Amino acid sequence: MTIRMPKDYYKVLGIDRNASGEEIKKAFRSLAHTHHPDKGGDPEKFKELNEANQVLSDPEKRQQYDQFGQTFEQAQAGGFGGSPFGAGGFTGNINMEDLGDIFGDLFGGRARGGPARAGRRSGKGKDIEMDMTLEFREAAFGAERTVELYKTVKCDRCDGSGGEPGSKITTCETCKGAGQVIAAQRTVFGSFQIQQTCPTCAGEGKSPSKRCVRCDGTGLHREKRKVELKIPAGVDDGELLRLSGEGEAGFRGGAAGDLFVRVHVRPDHDFNREGTDVRMRAEVGFTTAALGGTITVPTLDGEAEVSIPAGTQSGALLRLRGKGIPKLRGKDLPDRQAGRGDQIIEVIVKTPSKLSRDQKRHLEELDLE
Repeated sequence: MTIRMPKDYYKVLGIDRNASGEEIKKAFRSLAHTHHPDKGGDPEKFKELNEANQVLSDPEKRQQYDQFGQTFEQAQAGGFGGSPFGAGGFTGNINMEDLGDIFGDLFGGRARGGPARAGRRSGKGKDIEMDMTLEFREAAFGAERTVELYKTVKCDRCDGSGGEPGSKITTCETCKGAGQVIAAQRTVFGSFQIQQTCPTCAGEGKSPSKRCVRCDGTGLHREKRKVELKIPAGVDDGELLRLSGEGEAGFRGGAAGDLFVRVHVRPDHDFNREGTDVRMRAEVGFTTAALGGTITVPTLDGEAEVSIPAGTQSGALLRLRGKGIPKLRGKDLPDRQAGRGDQIIEVIVKTPSKLSRDQKRHLEELDLE
């Protein structure tokens, strides 16, 4: 006799027992994409994932599952409402919202009978991401750069409409103005009807009587464009800057995407950055450290004199107020205030390696220990 061990649905989906409904849905969608049979996945694993999702995504079923724990199979027999997959395979209902999302990503549409989505493409252009390397002081005080991007822009012949100048805009013959077409799709669960964006009008429901000869009716073409970048003072290594509307052009007059710039900062010979502070080391002569004096050190603003108190020990930290990195400010960073960090100087006392007889005698007389 084969004993069927109770399943831990939380482990099946790889989630915590306190996971929210949204986390459950996200985990199911991610795993279902991976194990979907039409993408080369394991049908049994896909069924197991859906079974777990059916239980955990239903608040009432989840409560009973959590209550009965390892005796969940008995609870099902007592009226819980069994697994959607019986001994003969799939016998129950599939969550059409989740399936609609999966089919939409797999086949470019949604399962008919699932929840309706926006029927037409938004038209917003794609975002662009690029990397930029800055010198240490450029990151500290800001910089202006001009970059050249080869990207999609609005066709200047048809002004993005897709129609040859003077042509009429008519109802799309393919979708009859609906913006979508129905296509049959065979899956492991049988045949489904999928709503897809109309390939002729791209979801617009209308099309020009004559396509633009330059962009072939897309309203877009690709060309090199220069973009002026203003790097804010205080930007740090690894930060991502966003320039709204500098990405790919939108379809048929839609909003353009954004340009994201990932900043990389070259190390500096003198300074290490610690938040908005900069840190450096400065060597101080033995006599100056013992008796006090001044030394000259580099700063982000040029050279500056620093007072060394008498009796300064190696490893002591001195601070120059307001000589660090400018603090970022703006509506996107409300928690940061205007101003600058500090420059922290670690003192390294130089111990003389060669002493004359008189120098040695004087040090012995001082008995500094």
